[in-house]
Order: sequence, then structure tokens, then C-alpha cells
Amino acid sequence: MGTVSNGSDAQLDRDALAALYEETFRNLEEGTITEGRVVALTKDKVVVDIGYKSEGMIPGDQFTSEELQNLKVGDRLQVYIEECEDADGNLVLSKEKADKMKIWEELEKLYKDEKSIEGKIVSRIKGGMMVDIGVKAFLPGSQIDLHPVRDLDGLVGKTFPLKIIKINHRRGNVVVSRRVLLEETRDRKRQTTLANLKEGQLIQGMVKNITDYGSFIDLGGIDGLLHITDMSWGRVGHPSELFAVGDKVEVSVLKYDRETGRISLGLKQKSADPWTNVASKYPIGTRVRGRVVSLTDYGAFVELEPGVEGLVHVSEMSWTHEVRHPSRVVAVGDQVEAAVLNVDPASRKISLGMKQTAPNPWDMIESKYPIGTRIEGKVKSLTDFGAFIGLEEGIDGLIHISDMSWTKHIKHPSELFKKAQKVEAVVLRIDKEKERLSLGYKQLTRDPWDDAIPARYHVGDSVAGKVSKVADFGIFIELDGGVEGLIHISEAGLESQVKLEEKFKLQDDVTAKIIKVDREERKIALSLRDHQLDSARKQVDEYHSAQGALDQSLGRAAKQNRKRSQSDD
Repeated sequence: MGTVSNGSDAQLDRDALAALYEETFRNLEEGTITEGRVVALTKDKVVVDIGYKSEGMIPGDQFTSEELQNLKVGDRLQVYIEECEDADGNLVLSKEKADKMKIWEELEKLYKDEKSIEGKIVSRIKGGMMVDIGVKAFLPGSQIDLHPVRDLDGLVGKTFPLKIIKINHRRGNVVVSRRVLLEETRDRKRQTTLANLKEGQLIQGMVKNITDYGSFIDLGGIDGLLHITDMSWGRVGHPSELFAVGDKVEVSVLKYDRETGRISLGLKQKSADPWTNVASKYPIGTRVRGRVVSLTDYGAFVELEPGVEGLVHVSEMSWTHEVRHPSRVVAVGDQVEAAVLNVDPASRKISLGMKQTAPNPWDMIESKYPIGTRIEGKVKSLTDFGAFIGLEEGIDGLIHISDMSWTKHIKHPSELFKKAQKVEAVVLRIDKEKERLSLGYKQLTRDPWDDAIPARYHVGDSVAGKVSKVADFGIFIELDGGVEGLIHISEAGLESQVKLEEKFKLQDDVTAKIIKVDREERKIALSLRDHQLDSARKQVDEYHSAQGALDQSLGRAAKQNRKRSQSDD
């Protein structure tokens, strides 16, 4: 009875064990993760019991050296069941796949909960970067930053917080974004900044971008514009002269438009306007020193102090030279001395003069060159109206064309003078205000019209000379003594179809009759027609005179013949 009982109990144990294994087998599915216990460690394998009819073995290369060193019998492990029985009936387990399964579960949870994860950029690939977040993930180029990144290679090896924006476990695809987190951070900062933003407050920011017209300052999630005109009270050629991208700067909020979201910032407003006390600091007549900061066609701007500039107009640079461009006198960076000529704080303008720091040579011109003085100089230039004569450095006098000859009609100064020629002249007039000195060349000799010409040339006289000029209105005849007479076209005695230049050539000998001597106008009018008429009359008179003499002679001869005839009778 006892034997039978023992046999029955043993059978029951075997049946219960078989049922237990069958239940365990049903609960252990391939492709799932379960927990096991380390039961043995070998050189290259780890033996794990998961409650199955046999233990499973995991290759040692699925563990790091540190994990193997710390692993001991009895430790619990999460393992992945690859096969319950392979071809040889062995249980096949994987720690590596279990770890990956856990990672994917965590990633899917992070994706579902919209939480971030740290990721290390490992390489650059087409369209973006490859990132290690436990598995390989793709970071598109457009999702790296808020703005395009030029140096992608410089990001390799760096770790950033990232957000999973797409995940597909079955395909093993994960797409992450850094930009999403940056936008969230920026939006939070923006809300905080906007909530506390007030006009007039000072706020810290960072230079985000630089343009020709100003710099954009990141105030914390929102940008404000610091215009170039609000950077300094002084002259700023380009914002890059003051800032570089990344610079930290404290600025003042000038204006905040809540409807458009535009923020205008100022830097110069942090200090007092230097133009406030300019009128008292730089009264008219004050001598100042400053640095030339810019040149224009009309003058040079001189910085007297930061934010305060004055203009030296080209007309105020030299007493003696006509300055056509300020670069002929000064250069940017030069230190110059000037006198304050005018101050207009309202227009923020100061007029300066450089020439006023030296004596005006025109103040001494009257004592140095009194009227009537004979001077000597060189011809500097010739114009249609006269010749400029250089007397000394910066002092020129003008011989007007009307003061070149008492007797000749000068059409252009080049008829008498050449450039650089030494000439004498007489000082006629001085206009110190307009800085003009009038000279005379003909005044070097006595005016022949006072006595010599009227005494020598009389109306009715016939005079001989040579053609010196042919004009549309008449021809000029040079007479003895250098004086010229004019034969008007109406006195030329030509038929209407004949032109003066066809009939008369330069240096032709011409004899004409004086029909007018105008001492006031200094003109001698000649008539070729009257001379020709006089000549014709003279010939007629001479003919008649000769004919009368002949008649008288014939009469006397006839009378004598009659007398002889009578005597013969």
C-alpha cells in the first residue's frame, strides 16, 4: 500500500512539474523580454535561468568589460527571448536586444510624453546629422538651430538636449529636433520679457545680427532694433565699428509697440546729450582743437568731443587759396585748430574756420600795395576777360582786358600775354571785402588820347595803315603810333553781295579818310568810301584843271599865231 502510495506521489510530482513547465512555456514567448537570474559565469558566456526547463546562455561580448567585472551569480537581468528551442533544443537569450527593447520603450514613452532626451552628435550625413540617443537617430539640418548653421562639422562630438518628433520602432527610425526645444525656450523667455518690458527701462541683451542700418539685440526670446543713429551721440560709419555678433550690451527701451511687437532700443540715451551745453562751452570766437573724422566735397567734419562735430567749409580753410576739395588741405585723422564761427544747438551744427587762426593777408594789402603802385608778377592764368597776375603766395591781381591797351582793340589777353610771363602793372583798385585786386597794364604809359592822338589825327585827313582785324561789322586799321581806327562796314564802299573777308586780308595796306575822332570813346572812325570819293573828286578836279590849262595854252598859241599872221601881212 505504501509502495503504491509512493509511486502515486512520484507520478503526481512529475505531472505537476510537467504542468508547471507547460504553463511557464506558455508564458515565455519568443520576441519578448523577461527577467532571469545569473546561475553561472564562464570565460565567454553568462548562464541565465528564466524558469524554463533549461538555462539560456548569453555571449560575453554582449556585456561591457565593466559589466562583466561587476556581474556575479544570483544577479537579476532583463533578457530578450530569441528562441525557446533552437535546432539543438537550447534556449537562446540576448541581453543586447533586451537593452535595445528597453531603450525603444523609453523613447516611445518620451515621445508620447513630449519630453526631451540628451543626444550626442556623432557624424554629418546628407541632409543633417546622425545622433546617438541610445539608438541612432536623424537630426535634420533644418532642426539643428533657430537659424541656419554654417559649420555643421563643428557640431560633431557635442551633446544637446533633443526632442523626438517622429519614431517608428518597426523600421528602427527616429527623427529628433533641437530647434523645437529652442523655440519653446525662446517663447517662454519672450513671454517673460514682454510681460516686464517698459519704455525707458534698461535691459541686458546680446547682439544677434548686424546690418548697415543697425544691430538686432536679443532681449530674451524677442529682438529689438538698435538703430545706428541711436548708438552714439557721435558719428558711427557702420554698427560693426561698435559691436560684434555675440556681444553683450545694456540698452534702453525707447519705444515698444505692443500691436506690432516692434521694440526700438537706444544706447546713447544712457548718457547725457553733449549738445545740451554746446553754446556755453563753445562760444563764437573760441579757438578749438579737434580731429578730422570725415571729408565731403564741401568741407571737413571735425570732432571736438565724442558726439560733437563742427564743419569747416572749404571757403573757411584758407585766406589765400581757392580750396576746391578739403582733401587738398586736410586728411581724415588730422588734428586741426579752428575758430568757432557759429553755433546752432537746435540744428546740432557748429561752423568752424581754419583760416581764422592765422592773420588775413588781405588786411595788409592796402598798406603793402597802395593804389598807383607799380608791381611785377607772373601771369598765372588767362581768361576771356583778363589775365591773373601772381604777386605773392595766395595774392593774385587781375588785369582786365579793358586795361591792357590805350589804343588797340584786344579781343583776348593771349594777344599780349603768355602764361608764366613776367609783366609789370599798376595797382588800380583794392576790394578787401571781396578780396579783389585790380591791375592795369596800359596805365604803365601816358594815355595818348589826352593829347598825342587828337593833335595828330584830324577829321578829313587821309591816313594809311594795315588791316589788323576783320570783323563782321567792319575792319580795324592799325595806324602809326599803334592806334587803331575802324572802318565800319557801311563805310567800306562795297557792294552788298561782297563780304569784308573776301575783300580785305590781314596786313593789307589801306588808305582811308578820318570821319570822326572821339576822345571820350577813344575811337577813330575811318571811311574808305569817302576816301575813294575824295580821290575821284580830286582826279576830276585835276582833270578839269589840266584841261583849263590846256585850253589857256591853246588860246595863247592861237593868239600868237594871229599876231604873226598880221605881222606878215
